[in-house]
Amino acid sequence: MRPVKHLIEAVEELFPAIQREFDRYQTSYFPNRSPEFFCLELCGETGELANLEKKQWKGKDVSSERLAEEAADVLIALCNYANARGINLGEAVGVKLRHIEEKRTKLALSNLEY
Repeated sequence: MRPVKHLIEAVEELFPAIQREFDRYQTSYFPNRSPEFFCLELCGETGELANLEKKQWKGKDVSSERLAEEAADVLIALCNYANARGINLGEAVGVKLRHIEEKRTKLALSNLEY
């Protein structure tokens, strides 16, 4: 459990500061946008990343730089959406990781019983 506990602690401790800085940047330099706008932006950026993966899957050459750029766009869009909705991503991810770990542990234990 230690690696998972360490991951949860790191996310809960470190991500809120990152999210706050994204919020400061967004509000300082860009127009005020609704949560719906940021949700659509997130969908668009995620779609662009998925499209690059599809091209790579089909055998086309996609640079790791392009994949990294789109992955970064997804993270930025997610932070903007979460900030617009008042979601603390560090806390939300910590809760979700605990839930995933609980389910994973129960599944692992149930497989040991067979």
